[in-house]
Amino acid sequence: MGNIYTYLNNAWLNLQKETKEYPVFLGILLSLWAIPLSYGLNNVAIGILLLLAIRFGKKQTFVANSALYFPMALFALMALSFTWTADPSGTARALSKGVSLLLFPLLFLFYPVKHRLPKILKGYAYGVLIYAVFCLLKAVIRFYLTSNSNVFFYHELVTEDVNAIHVSVYVSLALFIFVKEIATSRITWLFLAILSVFLVLLSSKNILVMALILGAVSVFKTIKHRWNSKSLWLGIGAIILVLALFSGKILKRFQIEWESNVTEKSINTELSLPGQNVYNVSVNQAWNQAVFSANDYFPGTAFRVYQIRIFLELLQEDSIFFNGYGLNATDAKIVQKQVEHQLYPDYGLKNFHNEYIQLFAELGIFGLLLLLALLFINTRNAFRTKDFAHISFAVLMISLFLTESFLSRQRGIVFFTLMYCLFNSANALNASAEAKPNL
Repeated sequence: MGNIYTYLNNAWLNLQKETKEYPVFLGILLSLWAIPLSYGLNNVAIGILLLLAIRFGKKQTFVANSALYFPMALFALMALSFTWTADPSGTARALSKGVSLLLFPLLFLFYPVKHRLPKILKGYAYGVLIYAVFCLLKAVIRFYLTSNSNVFFYHELVTEDVNAIHVSVYVSLALFIFVKEIATSRITWLFLAILSVFLVLLSSKNILVMALILGAVSVFKTIKHRWNSKSLWLGIGAIILVLALFSGKILKRFQIEWESNVTEKSINTELSLPGQNVYNVSVNQAWNQAVFSANDYFPGTAFRVYQIRIFLELLQEDSIFFNGYGLNATDAKIVQKQVEHQLYPDYGLKNFHNEYIQLFAELGIFGLLLLLALLFINTRNAFRTKDFAHISFAVLMISLFLTESFLSRQRGIVFFTLMYCLFNSANALNASAEAKPNL
């Protein structure tokens, strides 16, 4: 008990010290911790951060950083689309969610992170760990009350609004932040195991595969220097492999994807009812079939292929190459295609599930080019500084944007913009310092 008190007291004293030296330190942590929580708490945390920035702003000086201008340019294009949007009310709603693309870069131009990045990232990782433990405990209680094993998997574990795929990204980044602590703290092994199990249960195929690849890279990177790290990752890999192989829920998701790619009209046994079969749509069908029926089910890959297809159809039908339909103004067009191809109505309520296509459809080619520039700058800076946490973030974002319209949701915008600004504020400074010749 005394050790816990000492640890918490030291953490509190350290937080006070950092906040005194860097006034927005606590506000940044609160904003990061609030991402998977309610939108109200998310807004309160961002409000505290901005109030702290304004309160101590007179003591700060502007520090130019070209990497931070690009998110602001993307927001400016979003705002400009209001002049041509096909859905003014939808664009206005999206602009209020996307204001982080403007505010966070402005904040870090006056409050560069410098050497504080590791402490902020470590604080973020602990926040994700606490959230993971909370969700797992809640699932155990729900299972005890309902005997329903679904509470341990996918959206049921974190709610569909928070979104299991998005949480998988938060958890993956926290995992690779904790990797740095392996050599100095044995308890970090426990933290990594908890987060690894949580990541598997979230069942995001794309992020799970990318996390395994990044984990393998981490092993090869450290194997020559830290045998314990190798052993740890082998242990975590074994946990993930066992869970993936023996958890029916997770295995089923991969199985459906495989069957839908190699077999047409395979029956979805999970969704079918007696006398009412539901058929999985193959990738080939999603790309070529003219019309579907209400009992056709699109697995993840097939659905995203279908969304690419309808975007190309819209690109041919309407003059949207240069300016798009306007920010958040594609909903009616997606519904139009759902009716045209006779899909189950719920499919008309889903966005493109691909950030590259989403921005192209909303803001035209210039929106896509700005997004690609953001990702290029972020990835270039990550590899220049050889910061594995930054590299992991860069790779995860490139991959995630292929399967999710991440920036169409407030949590996605806040996470991407805040992490982008943190890494590129600190690491750009580090890179410029390393580039200076020794005199």
